[in-house]
Amino acid sequence: MRNVISLTAAALIGALSLAAPAMAQEASYKPGSVWVASRINVLPGQFENYMDYLAGTWKRIQEFGKKEGMVLSYHVLAVNNPRQGEGDLVLLIESKDYMSNAQQEVARAKLNGFLATDNRKQDAASAGRGPMREQLGSTEYQELILK
Repeated sequence: MRNVISLTAAALIGALSLAAPAMAQEASYKPGSVWVASRINVLPGQFENYMDYLAGTWKRIQEFGKKEGMVLSYHVLAVNNPRQGEGDLVLLIESKDYMSNAQQEVARAKLNGFLATDNRKQDAASAGRGPMREQLGSTEYQELILK
């Protein structure tokens, strides 16, 4: 029994000694900014109308986010040669970091104050854009900055 314990202890010490250099090694990257990519399918005959919305209200919202330090950058990308089920546009918003629920609520309240609106009106406005576009979903990414 004592030999089994000694062998187990020796194996554990050996494994830890091999893992120690790996555990002490610094990562070859660090977490960077957070990106949200929203996929949009613009409905037939609505491209110019939707682009007007993006160039107006959507851009104002993003610029407000930049001023408040919530948004680092934003982009509108056209999808060239979309595959079946893919949208026409990708809306990219880059943030410095993830926000907690409390931070999201504060940001939403500031934005509503800026737009002189509330959550219900924002939801209704989003629904009002329904005839222009179909939201296909969003994906969240985090950049990994290589050292």
